[in-house]
Amino acid sequence: MIGNHILSQYFSDTASHHLALFGNGLIHKTYTVSTGSSPEYILQEVNTSVFKTPLNIASNLEGLSNFLEQNGREVFYPTPLSTITGEPYAIESGSFFRLTPFVKGTHTVDACSTAEQAYEASLQFGKFTAAFKGMDVSILKPTIPRFHDLSFRWEQFTEAMQNGNKDRIQHAAKLIEQIQHDLKIVTRYQSIVSSSQFLQRVTHHDTKINNVLLNGEGKGVCVIDLDTVMSGLLISDLGDMFRTYLSPGNEEETDLSQVYVRPDFYKAIIAGYLEHMKDQLNKEELDAVNYAGEFMIYMQALRFLTDFLNDDTYYGIKYPMNNYDRTVNQLALLDHYKAVTA
Repeated sequence: MIGNHILSQYFSDTASHHLALFGNGLIHKTYTVSTGSSPEYILQEVNTSVFKTPLNIASNLEGLSNFLEQNGREVFYPTPLSTITGEPYAIESGSFFRLTPFVKGTHTVDACSTAEQAYEASLQFGKFTAAFKGMDVSILKPTIPRFHDLSFRWEQFTEAMQNGNKDRIQHAAKLIEQIQHDLKIVTRYQSIVSSSQFLQRVTHHDTKINNVLLNGEGKGVCVIDLDTVMSGLLISDLGDMFRTYLSPGNEEETDLSQVYVRPDFYKAIIAGYLEHMKDQLNKEELDAVNYAGEFMIYMQALRFLTDFLNDDTYYGIKYPMNNYDRTVNQLALLDHYKAVTA
């Protein structure tokens, strides 16, 4: 447990501040900071194994704020506070900490259980991107390089096929065949990134349901966790919502009867996102809305299988065949998605 010496970089008097572990996030260590009975701030220790250049995050957030201020646009999201000395992070023993206001009266959910939640979350992510129309996204720095680069993920897969665990390659032969059969998904991605019709925009890149704050009535308030905000394509944000909202069973589910697409959720995601984004998208981008789900589900299957062939060096696993089963799960979801969107 960290001590109040971190908070002393933000507050001159920390005697009345109380820290408590918060949430079950897999990336950062998160704490609430309270001076009374309810939290007032969120303190996070940034995971620099994942985000190797945390100052890029701070630079991006500054660029976003400056754009909104200069263009008189308002979109709410909790932004980190500066330290007493004006720094974007508190640094202690090489670790980076940031402090943001706690948005009272809000909550998050870890799974999308209703079409209404899917709509509210998608609405917020669309609203977020739409607010930055006209921004020069070249000023945004990569926080996870090549994060949603499907060509890069394919390269990693082919390398694993050459240098990975031979026994695992043999065991996963059927999954490898399925992955290779859908190479056209990679080919279309390569066509999209080389096309001038697909615009780079401010993109969140991690549009899971728990990155949206909801109020007591279940209405969306804002998006949070902006570490992955970079320049990107609409297929990233839409695709991540399709992948993580559509199925009642998540990527850990081994009962494949629970892995399928809920059509009303699919319609809700599109409706919510296009509420603010429809007028900003051209015909080619609108035509790629369905492809976004194929892109993201396939890429995640590819990443799980690559990690399995490489003896599980990236994703944490709960049992030896975890990444294999995750691949089976995502390929089953991909088949259902194709059937629904055909």
